[in-house]
Amino acid sequence: QVQLAESGGGLVQPGGSLRLSCATSGFTFSMHRMSWYRQAPGKERELVATIANTGAGTSYADSVKGRFTISRDNAERTVYLQMNSLKPEDTAVYYCNAANYYYVYWGQGTQVTVSS
Repeated sequence: QVQLAESGGGLVQPGGSLRLSCATSGFTFSMHRMSWYRQAPGKERELVATIANTGAGTSYADSVKGRFTISRDNAERTVYLQMNSLKPEDTAVYYCNAANYYYVYWGQGTQVTVSS
């Protein structure tokens, strides 16, 4: 059974940091591109960051470049999102996504709220 379990969300003040984790099971982690998406209330889900299956390539939304870092540990089957210099507009539910040519899997999401 495929599982993607996000953790690490919460309430943080503007300028603060959070580290999200997504622990996975049930599929060949090292053969999947991993991404973080987010969805704010009343908005469409948007791609935040992606990392290649080997970890050799990453890409980011313009809105988070220089502040967020995606990484992965293939031995631990886990992908991370380090979020620094958080802004109120980063408030959203953050979702973990695994994809290859054939399949796409989603986690249930973790809430991140940036507020003073």
